[in-house]
Amino acid sequence: MKKLTDTFVLSNGVKIPCLGYGTWQAPDGDVTRDSVKCALDVGYRHIDTALAYYNEQSVGEGIRASGVKREDIFLTTKHWITERGYEKTLATAEESLKNLGVDYLDLYLIHWPAVEKISPEWKEINASTWRGFEKLYKDGKIRAIGVSNFLPSHLEALKEYAEVLPMVNQIEYHPGYTQPEVVDYCKKNNILVEAWSPLGCGAVLKDPTINELAAKRGKSAAQICLRYVLQGGVLPLSKSVTPSRIAENAKIFDFELTADEMETLDKLPKIGYSGFYPEDAPADALVAGE
Repeated sequence: MKKLTDTFVLSNGVKIPCLGYGTWQAPDGDVTRDSVKCALDVGYRHIDTALAYYNEQSVGEGIRASGVKREDIFLTTKHWITERGYEKTLATAEESLKNLGVDYLDLYLIHWPAVEKISPEWKEINASTWRGFEKLYKDGKIRAIGVSNFLPSHLEALKEYAEVLPMVNQIEYHPGYTQPEVVDYCKKNNILVEAWSPLGCGAVLKDPTINELAAKRGKSAAQICLRYVLQGGVLPLSKSVTPSRIAENAKIFDFELTADEMETLDKLPKIGYSGFYPEDAPADALVAGE
């Protein structure tokens, strides 16, 4: 990837810009609206939000304020855990479209899987939700469909029911936590991996190894992390509401990490881990967020 608007190609041929702007924890209102507008002004063309972020309306306002044509923006939102099942999924997608003020989505994701610990019928619950996604996709309301925080076991179970396979899996991924088994499975099955929290909730930015490398390369620690994710074949979703950092995070296309530098970052101990693991966290503990 050589520039901000370069793309990955999903399994159905849809192109997705290689760096996204994420809005997790961005408060509804002026902050989100202005941040989304700033990101689009900088040159981002990939915006990620979710029903559970409670900021879809402000994201839509930021898109309209930017003056960038809707068809030039890749827009993602996510379905929340309280809205599982075929009929609820269809209704919730319409709610998100209304909130965002758009006629279609470029990507719609199941935010978290139903899991066995919480629901013995987890396979059927995920399948019923996915049927709603397939209906929306076939009706042309969504250009691509996928999942978030799914482990290989959840993806394998979904295969038993799916007519259309997930095109994306958005997971926690950053130096110090790369979930290699999930990534390997997705790459083997032509599922693009997106990285939420590519800066490890900010904790990774304090790591001495990353900071030494950043000083050596004349880059910020955040730029090193984002470049690391991208060179790993994973799509990073950068997040900041500070205009200078929004711009800085887009400047990761004028350098490449060496193989040795990538290996050094691969070997970092676990740092910046959110603690969110789908099989361990009960549904009521999954607060609005990634």
